[in-house]
Amino acid sequence: MRNVTLILDDGTRFHGQSFGYEKPVAGEVVFNTAMTGYPESLTDPSYAGQLMVLTYPLVGNYGVPPFTIEANGIPTFMESEKIHAEAIIVADYSVEYSHWNAVESLANWLKREHIPGITGIDTRTLTKKLREHGVMMGRILFDDGKDDAVVEAENYGEVNYVDRVSCKEVIRYNEGAGKKVVLVDCGVKANIIRCLLKRGLEVIRVPWDYDFNGLEFDGLFISNGPGDPDTCDAAVQNIRKAMHNEKLPLFGICMGNQLLAKAGGANVYKLKYGHRSHNQPVRMVGTNRCFITSQNHGYAVDNNTLGNGWEPLFINMNDGSNEGIRHVANPWFSAQFHPEAASGPTDTEFLFDEFAKLL
Repeated sequence: MRNVTLILDDGTRFHGQSFGYEKPVAGEVVFNTAMTGYPESLTDPSYAGQLMVLTYPLVGNYGVPPFTIEANGIPTFMESEKIHAEAIIVADYSVEYSHWNAVESLANWLKREHIPGITGIDTRTLTKKLREHGVMMGRILFDDGKDDAVVEAENYGEVNYVDRVSCKEVIRYNEGAGKKVVLVDCGVKANIIRCLLKRGLEVIRVPWDYDFNGLEFDGLFISNGPGDPDTCDAAVQNIRKAMHNEKLPLFGICMGNQLLAKAGGANVYKLKYGHRSHNQPVRMVGTNRCFITSQNHGYAVDNNTLGNGWEPLFINMNDGSNEGIRHVANPWFSAQFHPEAASGPTDTEFLFDEFAKLL
């Protein structure tokens, strides 16, 4: 395996070996503390533009499931049609894999999709660095100098990654099946669509900046997605238009929480190092009910800026940040975490049932 170096923006260097596709790459370096789920995480569009560091030391031991597509166009085991992360960084890559549903190694999958992978990195030290400094941009370069291209990282906050990963045309699922839900695709995970279809809903998936207000529908869903929500003003304006109908049920997840909050007049800020794991504890405001949640986001809603009629729905028990909002009078609510998980705990999937009841 060729020797590679991860160079952070502050000049810190981490040396390792390549086990994926061999090309220099740049992006925002973030860490994920989940013990499993690399197929789902790599194909989560919310990781677009990022170099994903996994803190769990052994990665690759259960291989990769088949990349099959269902009749409705949704992948069977993945969260989108391809890998969206720019690279994966691990401490110890397992060359041998064993799992009943595996058809290839992680290395082969990365090579097939032209995604770099680095092993031999002290990911705990790297994570501590990111926790102290905050997430920063980084570059992966090969030590032998054979790759002459010098990659420069784009300013992550200035790129509209949602536009890069959103669908480009309207897609319909379960046509004629039941209540109609418009899904604003900011980088939707496949399991969100699966959860909606499982509840007998017709889903109308539209591009992030599509003005859906002329369509006939019973509810509005705003998906997760990558990057800075401030780059998605077109979506915010369309959501505001939909809010003129105060009886229209609205539900947002992750980026959807932030866009719904912005449409209601709130501000969003960037977290120091984000929440990316399967074990984030959140509490439902006004109760003692706590849930273990799966999360993947770098921005949060500022509770102090919520407009009249809005209040926090969930709070993060680790840092007190916002994990969801609701309107006190209208059927509008959201979650910053992932109720559909995939991979991760499913403690909060009941939120889809609550949304379906409102339609």
